[in-house]
Amino acid sequence: MARPVRIAVLGADGRMGRALIRAVLGATPRAVLAAASERPGHVSVGKDAGVLAAAERAGVEIMGELPAKGAADVWIDFTTASVTESVATTAAAHGIGLVVGTTGLGTHSRAALDVASQRIPVVYAANYSVGINVMLKLISDAARALGPDYDMEIVEAHHRGKKDAPSGTALRLAQALADASGRDLAAAARYARHGDVGARSVNEIGIQTVRGGDVVGDHTVFFLGHGDRIEITHRATTRDTFAVGAVRAALWVAGCQPGLYDMRNVLGLGL
Repeated sequence: MARPVRIAVLGADGRMGRALIRAVLGATPRAVLAAASERPGHVSVGKDAGVLAAAERAGVEIMGELPAKGAADVWIDFTTASVTESVATTAAAHGIGLVVGTTGLGTHSRAALDVASQRIPVVYAANYSVGINVMLKLISDAARALGPDYDMEIVEAHHRGKKDAPSGTALRLAQALADASGRDLAAAARYARHGDVGARSVNEIGIQTVRGGDVVGDHTVFFLGHGDRIEITHRATTRDTFAVGAVRAALWVAGCQPGLYDMRNVLGLGL
C-alpha cells in the first residue's frame, strides 16, 4: 500500500481551515494531517487541530509559523491574499506541492504562484467544489451550442462577511463563457447596471453580486434567448464541499512535476 500523503493545513483555525482539517482526517488512509499552522500569536497556537475542527483528536498541535521543511508533502493554503506570496516562495524553497484556494489575489501574488510553479507543482483554483468544476464544463458546452442568440448573465451570492466582489468563482465562470463564445472578457464584462444604461449590448456578459446572511456560495448562469432560457445553478450548503475538493487536489498534486495546475487537471476535465 502506498504511503499516505502528508498534508499541512495553513490558516488552520479559520472556517475553511477547520473544514480542511476535517476533510484531511476523513481521507485516511490516503492522507494524514502532518501539520497545521496559524499566524504568530493566534489564540489557537498550541491547541490540537482536530479538537478545534470539531473532529477527533489529531495529535497535531497548531503552530504559529509555517511548517518546517520536510514536515509535509503538500501545503493547502486558504488564508489571505496578503500572505500568498510568502507562502508560495517558502513552499518553493522547501520543494513541496502547494494547493491554493485564497481568492482576491493581486498581481504580485499571482506572479509568485507562477514563479513557484517553475520549481514545484501548484494547484490554484477559484473554487475547489467538484460540482462547480463540472458546472464550468456544462456552461462552456452550452455557450458553444447556443451561440450568440442567447444572452449570458451570472448572479452570485455569498455571506455578508465576504470581502471581494464579484467572487473568484463568478469571474472564473465569466471567463469560461468568454472563452467558449470567443469574447474578450475585459471588454464584455458588465459588473453593474444603474440608471439609464441603454439597451443591453449583444456581447455583454453580466456579472452581478449579492451579499447577505450566511450564504456559503450560490452561482447561477443564465442563458436568455427569445422565448426560452436555461439556468445552470450550483449552491454550496457547507464549506466542507470546497475542503473535500482541495484535499482531492492535494492527493493528486503530490508527486506531480512542477507546473501550474487547476481543478480541470485534477478531475480530468477539458473545457
